[in-house]
Amino acid sequence: MRRGISFEIPNEYGKFLWEILEPVDVAAFDWRIGSGETYRVVNDQLDKELFLDDKNVIEGRRLKNLLDVNKYYIIFADLQAFPKNRVARVETFEEFLESSCELVLLVVDCSYATIYCKNQETIESIHNNAITWGFESIEYITAENDPRTRLSVW
Repeated sequence: MRRGISFEIPNEYGKFLWEILEPVDVAAFDWRIGSGETYRVVNDQLDKELFLDDKNVIEGRRLKNLLDVNKYYIIFADLQAFPKNRVARVETFEEFLESSCELVLLVVDCSYATIYCKNQETIESIHNNAITWGFESIEYITAENDPRTRLSVW
């Protein structure tokens, strides 16, 4: 069974979180924003953190707007999608399976994206989307090839 997908995104300014999540109905969820560093880009310069104004949880429509409207630079990102009003803390794959969390998106070192998702059709859509955007080193994550012990960027 596929746990998710991993791939590499360009190490440059852009809207890569938006592009990655394009097949997902971002607005349908509440999102837990974990520790990370994602900076807005204003006049081709790094500005304040993209998620600075938001505590740990952001409503899906607001996240969708942040990701679509702004240009940004991702160093680390940790986002988890939950049904409305059901956000919890998920730190391991086992906790992910037992929780109401539907999707985990991690970006490490500016380029390495990993997505865990419970819905197999969504995994396939994200895979096809990654190909469409020209992301590199696209691989499905399975129990056999998943070295991750924690669902965290740190």
